[in-house]
Amino acid sequence: MGDGTIRVEASADGYAVVRLDRPARLNTLSIALRRDLADAVARLEADPSVHVLILTGTGEVFSAGLDITEWDQDGRIAAGAYDHDPVAAILGFGGPVIGAINGLCLTGGLELALGCDFLIAADTARFADSHCQVGLLPGWGGSVRLARRIGIARAMEMALTARFIAAPEALAWGLVNHVVPAAQLMDKAAELARQMVFGVPAARCDYKRLLRDGQALGFDDAITMERAASVAANSGVTKADLDARLARLKGRGASR
Repeated sequence: MGDGTIRVEASADGYAVVRLDRPARLNTLSIALRRDLADAVARLEADPSVHVLILTGTGEVFSAGLDITEWDQDGRIAAGAYDHDPVAAILGFGGPVIGAINGLCLTGGLELALGCDFLIAADTARFADSHCQVGLLPGWGGSVRLARRIGIARAMEMALTARFIAAPEALAWGLVNHVVPAAQLMDKAAELARQMVFGVPAARCDYKRLLRDGQALGFDDAITMERAASVAANSGVTKADLDARLARLKGRGASR
């Protein structure tokens, strides 16, 4: 897509890999890349054969963040960051989004990773937030999502020191779900994607939404929201539906 910004690889197994494809520029998030990312995700969301996305980078870097060479290009504020939000683009996909972090994940790249539903990291991956060091503040939800992902004290440490967090520490902190050898990263991501594709599409999207929306509510309100969503979804499921789905599950187990 575009001029070497995004590469999309569809799988017959029901998922697609979206690659940030500017390795010579450390997969920095240029205006063109962010536009192409939004276009790609919108097309994949509209494709009924794609149920899960895997977001990764080409080469040895996931993303070094915003492309600052475009900072004041054509009078845009902050390289057009507020007009072309890549995290909002990722959030526009209704199914699960797996972040496969193949290397350095820095600042705006970290914000983009945090927009994914969960992260798998290569053992060579490193994470850092250097906003303070360059005198900027995050604008794609990074401060909110980082604190909710790893806790306020650890988020403070990452944000204020900008030190690099290696993959094992990121796993211990809960920033990532899995750490695997770099050569196995995409195989692990594909394995998880196939497991999720096997589920019922509507339930998968609804459950994702329930988990995400519940984080923004107090406990009692989240419980109330869950009950309302459960009644709405479950009352449309028949005994025949359940029997067919259980038979499918048993068949899957027998084939393993």
